[in-house]
This record gives sequence, structure tokens and C-alpha cells, in this order.
Amino acid sequence: MGRLDGKTAVITGGASGMGAATVRRFIAEGAAVWIADLQVEKGEALAAELGVDCHFVETNVGIEADVEAVIAAAVSATGRLDCMFNNAGFGGVGGPIDETDMGPAYQQTVDGLLTGPVLGMKHATVQMKAQASGSIISTASVAGLRGGMGPHVYSALKAAVIGLTQSVAVELAEFHIRVNAICPGGIMTPIFLGGQELKAGSNTTLEDALRPVFSTIQPIPRAGEGADIAAMALFLASDDSTFVTGQAMVVDGGLTVGRRRITAPEESPMRQALADLVDEDSE
Repeated sequence: MGRLDGKTAVITGGASGMGAATVRRFIAEGAAVWIADLQVEKGEALAAELGVDCHFVETNVGIEADVEAVIAAAVSATGRLDCMFNNAGFGGVGGPIDETDMGPAYQQTVDGLLTGPVLGMKHATVQMKAQASGSIISTASVAGLRGGMGPHVYSALKAAVIGLTQSVAVELAEFHIRVNAICPGGIMTPIFLGGQELKAGSNTTLEDALRPVFSTIQPIPRAGEGADIAAMALFLASDDSTFVTGQAMVVDGGLTVGRRRITAPEESPMRQALADLVDEDSE
């Protein structure tokens, strides 16, 4: 505890999911935190629960005035900004590429997933340059590193966030400002639930229903949790990472390394297929 004592953080998308888990962890570690989110009821409830060091400001990360305002509120109250976590996001437009919706839904996706991080970096940099320190973190995704792990536009924008992170990291390094991204894998967050609700009378939650499925998709045999992302964000926000910048930190239980091994090597489908064909003495 205390790894963020005296530090100030703004966390977009902090009212739920990975953002809320990070808000809780940062508060526990001693930071003053401003939650920037469109989910007013959830954001206000979380801030009230966590006490006087946690604040909520209704924020649309695709609107520059909103992003500027929440950062200004944090700086006005504490005189500093130590961490800007551009975490807000959602799945956005999906479907086959030849059916991509290029209307308002597309623009909303771009605003939320790319414009938001650009604006967060832009306005956080002003205070961080003045104090010659700071950590900017953005949520990217394994979908920005590998094909087939997310919707097309989502994947493209997450790849853009990684490129933006690397580019801005080079510019801001001389001011002792670190800029990094986190690439989550299969994390149990509302983004995977798609706004679905269980039938009335159900004695479980969607998260609990999906958690066993998520435990099978990567080598580490459990679902990823918001706390896993919060732990990486804590490292990047703390003084433990003062020599780390321009990185895309993968938190995916090994998903991008390879498929989970579910059989012993001698029982693999390839070995089974060749069992009757290969001369064992030739091995």
C-alpha cells in the first residue's frame, strides 16, 4: 500500500469494468482519483463509496472540452497530474468489412477509441510538462496486435493507439513523462456482455456465466479480471516504472503466445493421425 501516495490520477471509463477496478486500486494505494465517464449513476456511486479522495466528472472522451475540464478539475484541486489513464472504450461498429456502418456509429467508435486517447494525451501533457513528470497510460488491446481478436474497426483503432503511444513517448521522454499502453486479452468486463441481461429470476450473473468460458481461451486457466489490468496500471503509474516508456504491455494470460495445451504431446491430434503410419523405430 502507498505506492501512489500524494499522486493525482484521471481515469476515463472509470465507472465500470477495468476502469473501476483501477480506480479502487489507485485509491487503496493512496492516490486522489478523478473518474471521467458517461455513466453518471455508476460513477457517482463509486466516488461516494470510495470517499473524499475519489471524484466523478461526467465526461465524453470524444469531446475536447469535456476532457480538458476533468483534467482541469484534478489539477485545480491538487496542483498536479501524475497519471492520465485513457481507458474508456467499447466494441463499436462490427460485422463483415463489406457491411461496415460508416454513419454516426462509425464516428462514435473513432471518437471513443482513438480521439479520446489523443485528447487525454494532449491535455495531460500541459501539466505534466510543467511539473517535469507524469505517466500517461492508454488501454489498447491484443486485437491491436493480432488479427481475429476483435471487430475490424476496433482492432484498427487499438493498433493506432499503440502507434500513438510509441510516437508520443519519444516526444515526451525528455520531460520525464512516460507514455505506455496496456493490451488486455480476455478480461471479464461489460464490453463482452454487449448490453445483454439475464432472464428474470436467474440466480447467477452474466459475468459468472461467462467466466468458465473465459478460463479456457488462454494458457493460464482462469478468466482475466479487471484487477489484472489495475495491477499493470498501478505499475505504470508508480515510480517503479520510471525507466519504462513507449511499451505495449500485454496482459492476456498468454493468449498471444499460443493456444492452451489441452492434451499431452503424445496425445496430440497430429501424433494420433500418424500413429499407424510412422515407423516407431525411425523416431
